[in-house]
Amino acid sequence: MTAPIAIIMGSQSDWETMRHAADTLAALGVASETRIVSAHRTPDRLFSFAKGAKAAGFKVIIAGAGGAAHLPGMAASLTELPVFGVPVESRTLKGIDSLYSIVQMPAGIPVGTLAIGKAGAINAALLAAAVLALSDPALSERLAAWRKAQTEAVAERPEDKA
Repeated sequence: MTAPIAIIMGSQSDWETMRHAADTLAALGVASETRIVSAHRTPDRLFSFAKGAKAAGFKVIIAGAGGAAHLPGMAASLTELPVFGVPVESRTLKGIDSLYSIVQMPAGIPVGTLAIGKAGAINAALLAAAVLALSDPALSERLAAWRKAQTEAVAERPEDKA
């Protein structure tokens, strides 16, 4: 059986960011598959993946991309599955270029756009898990426990480092 969540990225270098999505899903007990699917260098692979993603059993796609960042939008234009876009920080413009590219989709081609970098990858995983949790009570409980642990990890007072 195919994992319910696909994590796709434009290149190997995007893995440094996107691994945080995979790690978060693993911590929640949610299976995912990762693939390099470049909108520019492997467009046939992108078309094949996105057109067949639903039939393959995926429920949500998390797409990370840097630079021109066309991958999330192109994937969303080729599938009816929810697509969450993660802007990967670039050297040139620090991910702002990626953010703008992902967030400025035309009406009718939605991409849920997250923060640039690690925080966006983690939040994309949490959103994807929340979508799946709507029909999976056990995952809903694991997600609630994860959020509770996160809340409890916040100190009430700052530590005195003096």
